[in-house]
Amino acid sequence: MIQKIKGTYDVYGDLSKKHDYVRKLFQAVCESYNYNYIETPLLERSELFHRGVGETTDIVTKETYDFTDRGGRNNTIRPEGTAGIARCILENKLYNNLPLKLWYYGSMYRYERPQKGRYRELRQMGIETYGSHNPIVDAEVISLGYNFLKELGLKNIKVKLNSIGKSETRNKYREALIDYFKGNIDEFCEDCKERLNKNPLRILDCKIDGDKDIVKNAPSILDYLSDEEKEYFNKIKEYLDSLEVEYIVDNRLVRGLDYYTETVFEYVTEKNEFGSIGGGGRYDKLLSSLDGPDIPAIGFAFGFDRVISEIENEEIKLNINEELDCYILTVSENESNFALELANKLRMCGFKIDLDLTGKNMKSQFKEADRYKTKLVMIIGEDEIKNNEVTIRDNITKEETKVSVDNIVDYFDVNL
Repeated sequence: MIQKIKGTYDVYGDLSKKHDYVRKLFQAVCESYNYNYIETPLLERSELFHRGVGETTDIVTKETYDFTDRGGRNNTIRPEGTAGIARCILENKLYNNLPLKLWYYGSMYRYERPQKGRYRELRQMGIETYGSHNPIVDAEVISLGYNFLKELGLKNIKVKLNSIGKSETRNKYREALIDYFKGNIDEFCEDCKERLNKNPLRILDCKIDGDKDIVKNAPSILDYLSDEEKEYFNKIKEYLDSLEVEYIVDNRLVRGLDYYTETVFEYVTEKNEFGSIGGGGRYDKLLSSLDGPDIPAIGFAFGFDRVISEIENEEIKLNINEELDCYILTVSENESNFALELANKLRMCGFKIDLDLTGKNMKSQFKEADRYKTKLVMIIGEDEIKNNEVTIRDNITKEETKVSVDNIVDYFDVNL
């Protein structure tokens, strides 16, 4: 028997209903902020992620699914959403109509060690905002994700917040970290030894060395911010306070992608077991690093699988409508065509309808109606067809009513 690939999983049954609910709620929240949906290909040129995400990131050096196609081109299955959307904006010149407010959902692929909340096929949903370098935009973006998690019913949500400054500030901070860590670098993991000269900020969020005292006591990036950067960061906090977003400043938060500048943030919850369930930040130089115009941008992404796990951990009951409006029963096969036509008519009017197409007897059909938690049961026999009517049974009160086929849509409008 062929089995699924390690690090992937199937979505069906109750899990599919949770996925559908969460995705639709995220869409509704994004649309309430006037965001539009965008979808980019799963396959992109490998150069996009090497230049956009960063040559020294774990994603590019260890986790991407890369291959050479039959034309000799180097391709990558997308590991994250932001770089592909940046490519789309440049290729289609979407930057000619700013601001851009976009949301997305889709599968990403990373070659990681599978564990709960971390898969090789992972689903992400996120937003991208292009066209403004203003702290009020940062605050609104952060609040969108925060409000979405509240709408889901998650408790004790907090935002971890930091500023990693612009390139000049980061370069000064980078040199300070190298001086600080180099005397003890032999105590670190092999990855951090490489990071010391390539990207020492990544040592701060290392999964192996991140909890060591030497890392906890490292210099703070906040001490290296310029006056302008400090003012920008303080304004974000003011706006978040006015929006009643709970946040904590974490001066070791750097995020794992090279395109981030200034604002970075992550979403955590009380029962969080993954470090974070999502995060993002500013990437004002991303488009220009891909040979495009210099346009500021900010966004975030949620790990969809982690959000689902948080819902299950907190035992949140989602408001998922699992009821069927009506299940149509036929006394014999002779009524099947009449039932099928009626089902089609009601479905085209927006009602959720099902019927037996396998030839079950009446007893089995009633059991099937109960299994689908149907509100109404429609019974069709020879007499009903002859009189151009149907028998409608309320599946809770068990009361039955004869309804003319000509009035069936009106009846459903009133009673459902």
